[in-house]
Amino acid sequence: MGSGNGSGAVAAGEPWAVPPCDERVCSALPLRALVPVTAVCAALFFVGAAGNALTVLVVRAERGGRSTTSLYVGSMAVSDLMLLLGLPLDLYRLWRSRPWIFGALLCRLSHFVAEGCTYCTALHIAALTAERYLAVCFPLKAKVVATKRRAKAVIAVLWAVALLSAAPFFFLVGLEPPAAGNRSDLGRECKPTAAAQESGLLGAMFWVTTAYFVLPVVCLHVLYGFVGRRLWSSELQTRGPRAAARQRGQRHTVRLLAVVVLAFVICWLPFHIGRIIFINTQDTKMMFFSQYFNIFAFQLFYLSASINPILYNLVSKKYRAAAYKLLLPHRSGQRAFTVTRDTGGCTETSASIRNEYITTF
Repeated sequence: MGSGNGSGAVAAGEPWAVPPCDERVCSALPLRALVPVTAVCAALFFVGAAGNALTVLVVRAERGGRSTTSLYVGSMAVSDLMLLLGLPLDLYRLWRSRPWIFGALLCRLSHFVAEGCTYCTALHIAALTAERYLAVCFPLKAKVVATKRRAKAVIAVLWAVALLSAAPFFFLVGLEPPAAGNRSDLGRECKPTAAAQESGLLGAMFWVTTAYFVLPVVCLHVLYGFVGRRLWSSELQTRGPRAAARQRGQRHTVRLLAVVVLAFVICWLPFHIGRIIFINTQDTKMMFFSQYFNIFAFQLFYLSASINPILYNLVSKKYRAAAYKLLLPHRSGQRAFTVTRDTGGCTETSASIRNEYITTF
């Protein structure tokens, strides 16, 4: 979670910090809380890393029929994978908020990458929804506008905007001595600097992060309202099997993205609530509550980076077929053929099964 909510490293040196804590070594939580949190996060790390890596490989494998949706999904999987790579460092900060032994550069880089990937995921979900809005509400225009080349350009812009927006975090964090005043390097913490907190820049950047959640959610709500109304009206006007099949495909893709958006909101809402509580709380008891609430949000935050491949597998038959083909190519080759009987004996499969492998989502 990078800079996260400040629950571990920032609060650890204060009077409300949880023992064991002295001038050199400090944990953010007692052992009875650290063990289950670590177990959950370890499971999220392995499941999420494997799932997102598989998603990237599936998208890369479908070169001939890669869709614009697949491009966005693959890029978002890269973002989630990079986010998960910071999980071990965040767990270290929970167990030992000080001393930080990995150096100032990794301290700053971990915060910067975490924030940048957080912004990037939000932008990708908004872009995916906008692309589906065009495809459903303006299908003819979408064929001209939503091309693979333009999708790649949009993805590059999304990454650039996200990383530039997160760039201040690279300078707002560093190795700071604990509040007790110990100036030894062994007691330094990886956390927002005193200058960043006193100047108000840290609080401002936390509100930027909140905006990266609230604005996309509002945008998603509006666009899905238009998409739902369009699908409902077109369902009443559908004529012919081809039109019905096209509309079923649109509904399926929209349903998949709606599940992803719902998971995004559920997993990220506590994260932003926790940040708002933390930066606006001075009371000791409330800060103690904030510390534990943010640990709950910490786990949901990393769940959001792990859950998308599971949702793709549950909702999308095409994703399951493509993953099966990638993991078990010999068996998938056998499954790609069906045998039908006619007066001449046996004939090879229909194009419908081959088409299932052409596009991933």
